[in-house]
Amino acid sequence: MSGQPVPAGLDIEPHVLREYALIADGERGALVGPRGDVVWMCAPSWDSDAVFTSMIGGRGGYAITPVDRYVWGGSYEPGTLIWRSRWVTADSVVECREALAFPGEEHRAVLLRRVIAVDRDARVRIVLQPRAEFGKRALSGLKREGKVWTGRTGNLRMRWSGGGPAQPTGAAGNHALSVEMTVPAGEHLDLVLEISDQALPDEPVRPDDAWRATENAWHDAVPTPRSCLSPVETRQSYAVLRGLTSAGGGMVAAATTSLPERAAAGRNYDYRFVWIRDQCFAGQAVAADGPHELLDRAVRFVGARLLEHGDRLAPAYTASGDTVPDQRELKLSGYPGGHDRVGNWVNKQFQLDTFGESLLLFAAAARHDHLDEQSWRAAEIAINAIAHRWTEVDAGIWEIDNRAWTHSRLICAAGLRAIAAARPSGGRAGDWLALADRIVANTAAHALHPSGRWQRSPDDVALDGALLLPPIRGALPASDPRTVATLRGYEQELTLNGYAFRFRHDERPLPEAEGSFLFCGFLMALATHQQGEDVKAARWYERTSAACGPPVLYSEEFDPDQHQLRGNLPQAFVHALQFETSVRLAE
Repeated sequence: MSGQPVPAGLDIEPHVLREYALIADGERGALVGPRGDVVWMCAPSWDSDAVFTSMIGGRGGYAITPVDRYVWGGSYEPGTLIWRSRWVTADSVVECREALAFPGEEHRAVLLRRVIAVDRDARVRIVLQPRAEFGKRALSGLKREGKVWTGRTGNLRMRWSGGGPAQPTGAAGNHALSVEMTVPAGEHLDLVLEISDQALPDEPVRPDDAWRATENAWHDAVPTPRSCLSPVETRQSYAVLRGLTSAGGGMVAAATTSLPERAAAGRNYDYRFVWIRDQCFAGQAVAADGPHELLDRAVRFVGARLLEHGDRLAPAYTASGDTVPDQRELKLSGYPGGHDRVGNWVNKQFQLDTFGESLLLFAAAARHDHLDEQSWRAAEIAINAIAHRWTEVDAGIWEIDNRAWTHSRLICAAGLRAIAAARPSGGRAGDWLALADRIVANTAAHALHPSGRWQRSPDDVALDGALLLPPIRGALPASDPRTVATLRGYEQELTLNGYAFRFRHDERPLPEAEGSFLFCGFLMALATHQQGEDVKAARWYERTSAACGPPVLYSEEFDPDQHQLRGNLPQAFVHALQFETSVRLAE
């Protein structure tokens, strides 16, 4: 293979979110754009500082791009987070196979890239510029031995194998390694990037071995659903959830920070942490199909936090189970329409519904006989927390302000009913059911709208998409008039052209206030399915599951006018609901 240096550094322009693919190994993730540009990766862990930061306006990236004009495509290898970028030029087809070596190590990220000349010689431009601490720290101490470069950026060590012909380019303090290389027809070029906060092993990673191990690990980690509406996409959602889940069991809400929910609206948040609620959603979702590994990981992580913190359970933790850091800004330009921030103010909140969701998770595990005595102790802690704290105001599922949110109370009742059913003999199941009845009765006395539907809180008469969830989880029967009235009212007031919205912000048309909420779209599918309206449920599922880009990744919101993704990517709880809805509607 031939190669020559090029005097080009990195100048990566952002893409719309629907064009990014995720590669992840459980300990960290990276986003890859249509120009072969890795624009985001934190190292060594999810909530570490980014080493590739160009997505939110910082320096640092890693691009492999055809030299000739091209059009882009790509897809995942089924049931994995191995992505294949595919570029068609005027006279050739070039592919780049991309993955983080899976399962990931705690301290070392291994980014695998294999450039494949499918039919003719392929000429590609390669530029590598890792910059630690969100782009602040330049490459330093660069050395080359044969085809291997080593160096440092901040406190991170770097080794890059396969890019031997590259040369440092750019001004001092802004070095990148750049090269143009020709891959002969039918052959491939392997590039392996290792980044670690510890000393690297003596020998570089062997590409063939790493690829083989990664393929086998994904095959073992991702099951094929027994029955579902869309097998390929549903299995892929499981792969996304597994890629976002660390060895300790914690599943981050998303791989990114600061991607705006709406341009210039100030709604930019850091989602690189484990929300207890989202973790419970994922565990319950996979339990709908079977006792898969992600169910056990969710139970282990949530149970450990309850055993450690009791009724002071935080809404979110780092993937290692530590406290979420305070929110701060980075002073970068941000993704267009937004501004950058890291950390999250959720660390100051109380969210009552996390205890109810925890019980629903434990009950789902118990139904598969996957709940040990330690987890039962954690369940009793959650029960006692509800008993002592259910009358307190909390921040609610949308983390807006402290109120007596109806959803929070009803989902606690659902959790109590579910855990009582999971242990009907012995214990205090009767007491738990009585507490659930008391919570529902009190909530009905203060938060039932005159029309007979539930309202958001005693002092907010509006509807909310979250109110669809408690009946689905068993807080009260599907046939209960309050369940039916809430579903009909929500469908009339908070859906538009097959898209579902959280709640009405003000008098503006729904899509002008915020995007449709994909979580709510899947809730509509589950709620109408529960009512026996199978055709309507399928329509909601199909409409919502189509709200994605070519990589079939879901963000939190979808702009129904511009058909664009909004918010951090990928959103774990949306993938969880996609999986569950696909499975349940096929029952």
